[in-house]
Amino acid sequence: MSFSRGMARGLCVAVLLVGSARLSAQQALITLEVDASEAPRKIFHAHLSVPASPGPLTLAYPKWIPGEHGPTGPIADLVGLKFSAAGKLIPWRRDSSDMYLLHLDVPAGASSIEVSLDYLSPAEAGLFSSGSSATARLTLVSWNQVLLYPAGGKADEIRFAAALKLPAGWKYATALDVEKESSDGVRFAPVSLTTLVDSPVLAGAHLKAVTLEAGPPAHRLDIAADSAAALEISPALTAQYRSLVAETGALFGARHYRHYDFLLTLSDHTAHFGLEHHESSDDRTWEKTLGDEGRRRGLASLLSHEYVHSWNGKHRRPAGLATPDYQQPMVGELLWVYEGLTQHLGLLLAARSGLWTPEYYRERLALIAARLDNTAGRAWRSLGDTAVAAQILYPSPTEWRAWRRGTDFYDESVLVWLEADAIIRRQTQGRRSLDDFCRRFHGGQSGPPTLRPYTLDEVVNTLNEVAPFDWRGFVRDRIEKVEPRAPLGGIEADGWRLVYNETPNQGIKDQEEQNDRHDWTFSLGLQADKDDKIIDVIPGLPAAQAGLSPGMKLLAVNGRKWAPEAVQAALRASKTATQPIEIVAEDGESVRTFRADYHGGERYPHLERDPGKPDVLTAVIRPLAARR
Repeated sequence: MSFSRGMARGLCVAVLLVGSARLSAQQALITLEVDASEAPRKIFHAHLSVPASPGPLTLAYPKWIPGEHGPTGPIADLVGLKFSAAGKLIPWRRDSSDMYLLHLDVPAGASSIEVSLDYLSPAEAGLFSSGSSATARLTLVSWNQVLLYPAGGKADEIRFAAALKLPAGWKYATALDVEKESSDGVRFAPVSLTTLVDSPVLAGAHLKAVTLEAGPPAHRLDIAADSAAALEISPALTAQYRSLVAETGALFGARHYRHYDFLLTLSDHTAHFGLEHHESSDDRTWEKTLGDEGRRRGLASLLSHEYVHSWNGKHRRPAGLATPDYQQPMVGELLWVYEGLTQHLGLLLAARSGLWTPEYYRERLALIAARLDNTAGRAWRSLGDTAVAAQILYPSPTEWRAWRRGTDFYDESVLVWLEADAIIRRQTQGRRSLDDFCRRFHGGQSGPPTLRPYTLDEVVNTLNEVAPFDWRGFVRDRIEKVEPRAPLGGIEADGWRLVYNETPNQGIKDQEEQNDRHDWTFSLGLQADKDDKIIDVIPGLPAAQAGLSPGMKLLAVNGRKWAPEAVQAALRASKTATQPIEIVAEDGESVRTFRADYHGGERYPHLERDPGKPDVLTAVIRPLAARR
């Protein structure tokens, strides 16, 4: 098949190593053979031949992983490393100051070195692609986990010919082109290191490909699951994902890929996240997602977000993130564009494609606005600083997250870009919108993957081309300044306002069910996990004022054993009660009683129409494809 889909008898996990940085090994073809037959045990083996010339050689293990915005390369899981030439082992040593660099000497007379190494995939642990990626029935292969390359070499100039095996009967899906398939496995067409790292492989005993668009360019939803039953997708849901493809075309006006694969992993035993690639995306979630309405809504925004990254993140990328290799530190100051605009467009496209209803889009928007408006860390940390500090915030604890601030450049930027859209519409009397910015900034000529780095100046200049305004001042006020309150200007300009009432927010209900947690953020000001342990409290709200803190285990409320129903009863009673809500909690070896002075009942955020303004928000999320 033209885009590397089919059956093979071995598992795909590649281990790459690029040859000599001194020789013209950057132009030489490095071959590798991978035996991943032990993938169900989370063990991967590889052997490769690297062209090299005699003398010192330094090899690098990828540290800064594209899309993960930090030095997340899982080098601790690389084991069994051996180098040899002419059948003799070559000693090696690790750099004492940079753990990701390995030094060795290529012996006289050698024209290549042989490398063997193994990679141990974590068992239900870890962040992003370095987290758990394999089960007894499937795996997602991230090539950066199992490769070395010459220090100082440019990823675009280093080329590989990779071959791999799959466990018997397993199928695979990837954006890579296949050169040959046989009973021994599959060999891919030679590609650059950049393309290889950017093209993961999904494989499993239960895998099926759903054609969303025959093309060109063709689009497929490739699903691997821990059970055959989990693969079933309804015709209605398939049609909505076809609509997602159509909506992106209408929005951007060009496609910068030869074909596109949504690589969807359905498992309760892998890390859950999404990672963008130019011609595919690595999307992982719960096994029974396709049969669960709430989880399908979560999947919709995951897939749309990672898909948008093909334009905003891969084709257009901040110059500080467009590094020539995987060792240079990435500068994340424009992540409010890279991730923030993508977050906004991902939610928008979920609504435009029909994957979300307009009502659900508004529920999620209200939840974003309310959470940010109740983030104590806004009083000391700017949105821009959360972007610059991304590498330390991704792995930061959940405890005191509201005070610390997390990677808020995702959700707060939704509000920022919604306001930018409102300004464009106002400045042009409705003739233009943020859609015009996206088409101008991310569009152009369709074709194979290309990269066009950008700076803040280009973002500002393009916004001014669409609608003249003080956009640099807008960036200063929304991104660089410390502002205790959330930027609600876009919601309000679009004819809606944030309100709170006793009706549960569907977005909160979905997140509670998916994450096994309980959320009383907007009443008591705390969240707890399924075992009633406090995840976080919101400084300034009743739980924090009463002295409760993360890590405590909740035991009772108003004399009743702690349970969601008991909390709801206490909240309802608080509206007429004169006494504080009494909460008993276990704090280490101590059991303590806390009194939360709260009398507001159940409280959840929603968007309410402002009758004094036109309803622009409904026009914002109206499908675009049918209008072109």
